[in-house]
Amino acid sequence: MKPELTTALLPGKPWPLGATWDGQGINFAVFSAHAQAMALCLFDDTGANETHRLVLPAHTNDVWHGYLPGAGPGLVYGLRAHGFWRPDRAHRFNPHKLLLDPYAREIVGAFEWRDEHFGADRQHLLHMDTRDNAVFALKARVVHDDFDWQGDQPPCVPLPDTVLYELHVKGFSKLNPQLPEALRGSYAGLAHPASLAHLKRLGVTSVSLLPVHYAVDEERLAAIGLRNYWGYNTLGFFAPNPRLACGHGGLNPRDEFRAMVRALHAQGIEVLLDVVFNHTAESDGTGPTLSFRGLDNASYYRHAPESPATFENHSGCGNTLDIRQPRVLQLVMDSLRYWVGSMHVDGFRFDLAPVLGRGDHGFEPGGPFFTAVAQDPVLSQVKMIAEPWDIGPGGYQVGNFPRGWLEWNDHFRDVMRGFWLQDIRSACTRGDFALRLCASSDLYQRRNRAPAVSVNYVVSHDGFTLRDLVSYSERRNQANGENNRDGHGHNLSTNCGIEGPTDDPQINALRGRLQRALLATTLLAQGTPMLCAGDELGHSQRGNNNPYCQDNAITWIDWAHADEDLIDFTAWVLSLRRQLLPFGNRWYSGLTDTLGLHDLSWLRSNGEVLQGQAWRDNSEGVLGCLIGQPGRARAPLLLLVNPDSETHEFMLPAGVWQAVLDTAHPRGAARWHGQGEFALRLGAHSLVLLVAAGNEVAF
Repeated sequence: MKPELTTALLPGKPWPLGATWDGQGINFAVFSAHAQAMALCLFDDTGANETHRLVLPAHTNDVWHGYLPGAGPGLVYGLRAHGFWRPDRAHRFNPHKLLLDPYAREIVGAFEWRDEHFGADRQHLLHMDTRDNAVFALKARVVHDDFDWQGDQPPCVPLPDTVLYELHVKGFSKLNPQLPEALRGSYAGLAHPASLAHLKRLGVTSVSLLPVHYAVDEERLAAIGLRNYWGYNTLGFFAPNPRLACGHGGLNPRDEFRAMVRALHAQGIEVLLDVVFNHTAESDGTGPTLSFRGLDNASYYRHAPESPATFENHSGCGNTLDIRQPRVLQLVMDSLRYWVGSMHVDGFRFDLAPVLGRGDHGFEPGGPFFTAVAQDPVLSQVKMIAEPWDIGPGGYQVGNFPRGWLEWNDHFRDVMRGFWLQDIRSACTRGDFALRLCASSDLYQRRNRAPAVSVNYVVSHDGFTLRDLVSYSERRNQANGENNRDGHGHNLSTNCGIEGPTDDPQINALRGRLQRALLATTLLAQGTPMLCAGDELGHSQRGNNNPYCQDNAITWIDWAHADEDLIDFTAWVLSLRRQLLPFGNRWYSGLTDTLGLHDLSWLRSNGEVLQGQAWRDNSEGVLGCLIGQPGRARAPLLLLVNPDSETHEFMLPAGVWQAVLDTAHPRGAARWHGQGEFALRLGAHSLVLLVAAGNEVAF
């Protein structure tokens, strides 16, 4: 027999939202603009048995609230929302479904797909399903956030010095033999000295973690035995994913995450989170009722104006959160502040970020979310990075985000891939290369944004690894269960002639050159560089360029076969960036200074200034960039690139020069020095960095 509704709660307060323990009892506050009543359901410690059902007695400004005296941390609870079942009007209230509090700090239970989770009858979508799902539903546990930070302070890495390193918490350490097996693949594994030593060896400053919010697997994946490994299917925006915790030292996932942050901060490394506020795990109108849909479907999600039963799908995942609604905006802001204030993270990368700026008539750079962030005393001080596209109308917004925001720059990615990998450069000229190497002024300078806002990358989690980029021309995604139709279909030609692994030394040498050229270009370019974990050691995903559902050795970094030379190469390039900062965080004009030195000049292989039609001439890809005013170096730098398949001679400018990087060498070693106006041999598929006399480089 179900517990009867009672009114044993005190009125409490409408804030803060969620469940808050004050030392004497717990205050509950839940937003729903359209519910007619809200019930609080209490469970035993396991979450299996409902012990009490209480009505939240007060309703203030669309917030239902109540206070339970004597209750404390550890209490397990869920919610039931009463209201109209009118899908045609976007209302899907179903009191038979236990709902997860959107503000849950800790989530109890292991989610499994069952028909009881669906608010609508799966055969008749306009009819309510009256089966109760409480036994199987996820619940929230009340927590008391108290952690010994031991004086932890944010590293606050200046933007010009920032080097992003995108990684998956599990995949980074799961196969690392230097870690105790019990720690591998967890928050504690990332905090282990062996993991920290690798990050320090490389010289990266900021780890950008793939989603760590509580997420669930899509029903389709669960049915075929796969999982949403990447985690872009969020259900709990305040709870760390327990799948990424190992319980080391008896810590709960929340505190294990904090201990990881503390350990990274102690090494001067920032922690950024990839967050997914564009959609939730409840999918479209055929999806389950787990939390938001049951609490207030009409408020949390965007619906087609002419058909309220239809969900707008700007995310490609079935639904779109409606940031236009003040309480939904508050949810996002509260979550971000929680992760900065209580979890000490240093910034965020926003998945499909245009969703956050969508008003009634498309993307609005001055919309409520961006305005709220800009004035927030906490969030305005951390790094904010946009993935600047979604799949909705007008969803491609590269270059259009507000000042202060960084953006993933796919123009850089596509041009650098084309420049180094294509046989024929008709679609990627030297002019294209120069524009992207110098922070894409066409995108950012016109809006008075600094060069560092361009996040430069050639590889991210989404696509081929760097090794696979130079090894495969076609995707190999059969393991994903979609008949190889998912992911990007074709890669660029790499001139390698052989697909996948090979023992051919010439092919492997060419692949190595291409990897090093792409890495060096990314890490030395003007803007903020981003590495994808594993690319510095030659990790392969066997040609799978969409392994979002591969929680196995396809995605876990293969430490046993790490290319130590490539690691040393990457570390050396980053050391040079740190020492010299080839490009400053300012826009170059090509004008001369008081000494008659150009701040930036582009040269042909004969030493003449590149101009006119030569920018678009594809007969030769070689060019030089003479940086008269580097960011940190004391004297000029010269960056030479040769994407062609044969060696070229390059006439050096007058002066005394020393080569400090040559990507033709497996570790980038270069110690050549000599007088200018001398023809330097520039190897095929290579990049060389030279410093003028007056610069000091620590080798």
